[in-house]
Amino acid sequence: MENLSDNGSAGRLIIVAYRLPFKLVWENDQPRLFQNSGGLVSAVLSLVKDTSNAAFNANEKIQWVGFSENTQEELEGQSMENDNFQAHPVFIPEEMNENYYEGFCNNLIWPLCHYFPSLARFEDAYFEAYQQANQLFFEKLSEIIRPGDVVWVQDYQLMLLPGMIREKFAANKVGFFFHIPFPSYELFRMLPTGWRKAIVNGILGADVVGFHTNDYVEYFLKAARLVSEHGNKLHYINMSNRIVKVDSFPISIDFAKFNDAYNKPEVVHAREDARQSLKEKIIFSVDRLDYSKGIIHRLRGYQRFLERYPEWHEKVSFAMVVVPSRDTIEQYQQMKSDIDQTVGKINADFGSISWQPIIYQYRSMPYDELVGMYTASDVALITPVRDGMNLVCKEYVASRKDRRGVLILSEMAGAAAELGEALIINPLDRQDIADAIKLAFEMPEEEQIKRMDAMRERIRDYDVFAWTNDFFTQMTMLEQEHERLKQAFLTDNGINAIRLAYRRASNRILFFDYDGTLAPIVPDPAKAIISQDVKRLIGEIAQRDTVVIVSGRDKFFLDKLFRDLPVHMIAEHGALIKLKGEEDWTLNENYEEGWKDNIRPIMDMYAKRCPGAFVEEKETSLAWHYRTADDPEYATRRAQELLWQLKNYIQPEMNLQVIDGNKVVEVKKTAFNKGTATKMFVDNGSYDFVLAIGDDTTDEDMFEALPETSYTIKIGDDLSAARNHIKSQEEVFYFLNFMVSADQE
Repeated sequence: MENLSDNGSAGRLIIVAYRLPFKLVWENDQPRLFQNSGGLVSAVLSLVKDTSNAAFNANEKIQWVGFSENTQEELEGQSMENDNFQAHPVFIPEEMNENYYEGFCNNLIWPLCHYFPSLARFEDAYFEAYQQANQLFFEKLSEIIRPGDVVWVQDYQLMLLPGMIREKFAANKVGFFFHIPFPSYELFRMLPTGWRKAIVNGILGADVVGFHTNDYVEYFLKAARLVSEHGNKLHYINMSNRIVKVDSFPISIDFAKFNDAYNKPEVVHAREDARQSLKEKIIFSVDRLDYSKGIIHRLRGYQRFLERYPEWHEKVSFAMVVVPSRDTIEQYQQMKSDIDQTVGKINADFGSISWQPIIYQYRSMPYDELVGMYTASDVALITPVRDGMNLVCKEYVASRKDRRGVLILSEMAGAAAELGEALIINPLDRQDIADAIKLAFEMPEEEQIKRMDAMRERIRDYDVFAWTNDFFTQMTMLEQEHERLKQAFLTDNGINAIRLAYRRASNRILFFDYDGTLAPIVPDPAKAIISQDVKRLIGEIAQRDTVVIVSGRDKFFLDKLFRDLPVHMIAEHGALIKLKGEEDWTLNENYEEGWKDNIRPIMDMYAKRCPGAFVEEKETSLAWHYRTADDPEYATRRAQELLWQLKNYIQPEMNLQVIDGNKVVEVKKTAFNKGTATKMFVDNGSYDFVLAIGDDTTDEDMFEALPETSYTIKIGDDLSAARNHIKSQEEVFYFLNFMVSADQE
């Protein structure tokens, strides 16, 4: 893609997040913009420094839309702009914000996504306020957006916004990133039907949707499939007129900042202070006060360590810092009280005049002191019961320029997928925590270095700047994919060009799908019969050209319809081939028997649970048809569930492919498809005109496998690898009739 940022013709980058990157503060009666130094702000700033970025114009200031902590009156006449950002404040009425932010976001979405459904509160007023607040963000965005601008929407507070942008500003590129865990479908479906549909469709307004881990990606894809009936192929969701890419982008930190801080005098001083005042072995943890952080479980794990391994008494200090958060809320006050009591009990039970097992502080930590503690500690104990990513563990690793220290990390943190060299524990298993602490204390230095080096290299290579660049690289690549799959309906000029090429050619081959191409799609597949006019035309073409019928149908069906025509036939998506004039069908040499017995019971069960659906057993595949189901909407949901179950059940070594077809779910061997079968014909002949027409997802294999000089035509308006489109099956006859009439002039 052309680098647009150099010539300034690309649009600006607009960030939309709940909060602005700075607020107005008064010092000596003078207003000053105080910019926060959070990870997102740093990451975004790194983007504009990268002039090779083609997604937007890096020479323009970043536009940032967000809720203002300052009132409208306070900002009256004040500039909300600094060297990096132009801020556009959104003002939300207090009562609406209470129901929106504290209500829907923090009392419902947060606990649900962190697997605390018992704490989730489902209030109609919450969702109403959520919709209204998202509308306020959209109205502010509408005031500033220009053609070409790229909008990057952040997090669970704004899940409806991408869909709003798509509806009104369809040409602008939109990204969305979800910074917390996306829950399994069993939890997500607890949301009322209308709410979950609005959320999924809102998020799918984006071009690129990002999550921290592949698990969250898969959970969202399942929700998209079951809630809004959008299937996916390799994490691409085809929305008919556009594609959405859903992928994992594990957010990270500024590695160099933490690594370089090791030798700062202030950090060195803080590190030496800690080592002098604490015992010979130091455990450190720092968290915001929240039930997702597993603080009580961590304390109980440490308690178990002290119970089981008394030889470590008087030799270890656990420095635990909890950063205040939402402590005006009763639930959080109770949590803090429980922590206070548990710490007090452990210190009372195990401590002495000369030894306090836990040094507990409830406060924020200045940066230098934080890094000093990271680098002084022998163990970082990070045990969330659920965490989208958890950057504390990455900060700890990045700060360890000395390559020492041991990270104990919960398997429930998103970061566990990247930091496998840590001691991975179950945060609810106190014995597991106790054993990991003992193992960490006894770990030889060379083993610490080996593990720490591997983790440091990974975080160095994929830091917060790589994260942002990765996201926007995917956005640029998606634009190229759109270009490849763009819809181009055949115009009169296009049809004439194909007609002329057909006339000039001397050795022609034409591939035709059956259902939806030569015959209409009907509720009962047995009644999808080719019309006499189309069959006569195909017969006439086959008299002078090579014609191949390419279908997912079985050989008996195709034989019955076409045995009187001089055509080649491909049945069951490339598994069986019958050449013109021959009596016997040839089975693909890569076909392997014996797999159906494992798949058939699954399909049979879904057929029994869905009145009107049935399983068709072909020679080389199994198909679950639901076009004739009594309740189409119910059947579609069942089909999505079946697809999900099959994809999870089928292992790579089984070499099976699940096809999400037109009102059919089919399973077949991966060794062949319409693409491999049609390519074999083309490779074995010196054809100077190749035409292929199809309407289904299985025809994409054919379109992609045929030479670039081929004329490939998709029926309908779905995005496709075909180079041209025809609007409907009825137009196929008229197109072919006009094309071949060139031979008769």
